[in-house]
Amino acid sequence: MLRAEIVRLSLRHIDIKIINGERMHVLQWRRNLFWDEVLLDGRRQASSHGLWGREKLYGLVFGRDEEGRGGTQVMLLLDPAMGAMDHNNYSTRVRGVRLEGRDGPLVSYGSLDPKSLLKPATFADWMKKNMGMEWGDDRRPH
Repeated sequence: MLRAEIVRLSLRHIDIKIINGERMHVLQWRRNLFWDEVLLDGRRQASSHGLWGREKLYGLVFGRDEEGRGGTQVMLLLDPAMGAMDHNNYSTRVRGVRLEGRDGPLVSYGSLDPKSLLKPATFADWMKKNMGMEWGDDRRPH
């Protein structure tokens, strides 16, 4: 059984712990000045170079045997732009992260979380989602 958890999330670093049966792996994404890189267990798996338009989708296989057979396939999707503006400054995290296995998302955050695509049911939900504002307290009568 494959499961994952985001351990660190910042504007230039993402660390994801992946549990595959009895084994644990660490998937890392790093943003540098002129390149991004993806590391699995400390070894570079992919990189993307340039000032703009760097890769945001990575296909990875880990746990292969020495001949390159077998292993577990995952897909890492990134939205590396800054998060939405809060009251004082910009967020210091990437806008979205998603790690998918064969059976669906293992972990997701922000703009790449499937829940973020749901339309708000009420105006208050829309305000909360888009502006971070809440109107009143649902537990108290009006």
